[in-house]
Amino acid sequence: MANPIQRLRQTSADYKTLDAKDRRRFWVDGILNNALYILMFIFIIYTAVKNPNFVSAGSIVNIISLAAASLPMALGIAGCIVLTGTDLSGGRVVGLTAAIAGAFLQSQEISRKMFASLPAITPGWILVVILTVLCVGAIIGLVNGFFVAKFSLHPFIVTLATQLITYGLILIFFMMNNNNGQPVSGLSQQYKDIVSSSFLRFGSVSIPWYVLYAVLLVILMWFIWNKTTFGKNMFAVGSNQDAARVSGVNVFWTTVLVHTLAGAMYGFTGFIEGARISSITQATGLNYECDAIAACVIGGVSFVGGTGSISGIVLGVFVLRIIFVALSMLGIDPSLQYIIKGGIILVACALDMRKYLVKK
Repeated sequence: MANPIQRLRQTSADYKTLDAKDRRRFWVDGILNNALYILMFIFIIYTAVKNPNFVSAGSIVNIISLAAASLPMALGIAGCIVLTGTDLSGGRVVGLTAAIAGAFLQSQEISRKMFASLPAITPGWILVVILTVLCVGAIIGLVNGFFVAKFSLHPFIVTLATQLITYGLILIFFMMNNNNGQPVSGLSQQYKDIVSSSFLRFGSVSIPWYVLYAVLLVILMWFIWNKTTFGKNMFAVGSNQDAARVSGVNVFWTTVLVHTLAGAMYGFTGFIEGARISSITQATGLNYECDAIAACVIGGVSFVGGTGSISGIVLGVFVLRIIFVALSMLGIDPSLQYIIKGGIILVACALDMRKYLVKK
């Protein structure tokens, strides 16, 4: 694949061969294809002028931290989109795994614990909890992938069903051991420290540990997507299932594994989110999948299938978080922010489909 400089040179060479009409079309297409980024850049400049605190060190670190908390889920759901699907259950899986992690890692000192007989909090026990929530997420993802691959059901229907099932499990979990639906709180300091304590400090500004975890996950997912047979098979199935099957790709297991990996990413997100918010409720994780899907589409992961990159996902997550922080700093009503979020998804999907139709 050509590097960016080679692509730029090729584009410049192609541009020189165009007549005046085609050159105008070239610029129009370029502007439309990048309209979302252009508008966001203008919006960011406007916000920085209206509220200089937007570009302060504290604000920048806050944006980085928010993006890092969202990245694992976006990295997981992106694979489902590459397969021309989606996953509506992701947010509820985050809520369930956050509740499990929080309940298993409550402080020994609090008077009301969901599971009083659990062992003391040690590094070994925390590792067990991490593996548990990864497995819970992976199992739900495996169920999604199995029904999508085995019965050729649309991922929208399958994940809508598992979203409801997972929410039912959340409600049951919060009623266990006379908890009576109360928030899971009183988390141990050890749990909070390995997630939210300072990893790097610049004066009064600190970067939490989960930013480092997000960086490591990005590297891991980049390797999986670009350097493994599984990654190549995922893009092949997303581009054309029939062609991939003829080429020897196991479409069934590729689909199952993509959804299983996505579920594991949701589980990891839940572990991080539990310590980050400290008080987990039945509503934790609600609509998280919407932000993840929006970030992926903004980052160039196409619903047409077979298209996407890890760098694009990271960019999409950061752009979305920058917008949300900017909206807050501009004093936009939180209710209106949902409308803007929906509009961003619509515009991003429309531009993505336009690119596909132009190529076709």
